[in-house]
Amino acid sequence: MADADYAPDAGELARLRERARFIRLETIRLIEIAKVGHYSSVFSCAEIFASLYYGVMALRQGDPRWEERDRFLMGKGHAAVGLFPVLADKGFISRELLDGYTRLGSPLGDHPDMAKVPGIDFSSGSIGHALSNGAGIALGGRMRGRSYHVFVMLGDGEMQEGQVWEAALFAAHHRLSRLIAIVDRNGYQLDGKVDEVMGVEPLRDKWSAFGWDVHEVDGHDLSALTALLRRLKADTARARPACVIARTVKGKGVGFMETEPGWHLGYLAPADARAAIDEIMAREI
Repeated sequence: MADADYAPDAGELARLRERARFIRLETIRLIEIAKVGHYSSVFSCAEIFASLYYGVMALRQGDPRWEERDRFLMGKGHAAVGLFPVLADKGFISRELLDGYTRLGSPLGDHPDMAKVPGIDFSSGSIGHALSNGAGIALGGRMRGRSYHVFVMLGDGEMQEGQVWEAALFAAHHRLSRLIAIVDRNGYQLDGKVDEVMGVEPLRDKWSAFGWDVHEVDGHDLSALTALLRRLKADTARARPACVIARTVKGKGVGFMETEPGWHLGYLAPADARAAIDEIMAREI
């Protein structure tokens, strides 16, 4: 079946867009509590979060330990501030916890901790380890006869880590067809443009050479992104792990962040926060 057969209808698409907007707005609210955070890193993957948690992954409301749930791991753990509101929305953590984000004693930190936060499948922050763990979870699921899928979101700067490619070899060798990697290809990392720090292209050819089924998509096009992920999940004939290269924009949704790499980590003054919120509310990504 073609991707179009898996595309969300108009009502669902509107809901997914609303959830992506919710993720951006909550990110601004929570970083206001912390006084510093990774706005633009979340904004590039807000549609990925929305697509996975509201349109693709098998989850049970209020039950983060359901054995057959799909798993999600983040290599770019610094985007956790955008994921925590989703976990609260899914009933995995209380909404009240969000109001104490990063405060002393809170389980919600700048990076996710699976020992403290229900719904977090991997404690990330040290870049490069998520795909290895995702491969292990996928292989473990197969050995235990489970049917869940494992989604791993990686930053494009993370492609510079050797462990990513060791994990890619491992996953292809073991034919982990229920493992789907998503590369948030926003073009920037902490030190600047990815391809100026250390070039990673041609990504499609590299993943393919490592034995993966590779696809590219506009990571902000919720219809195309959701349809592709659904098709990959439904494809029982595929014998290889899949990689989705999601072409995104760092800071997407707020114009002055899209053109300024310094927003990888920062803080919005009140007037700037108001302007960012107004733009997010007015724009349809």
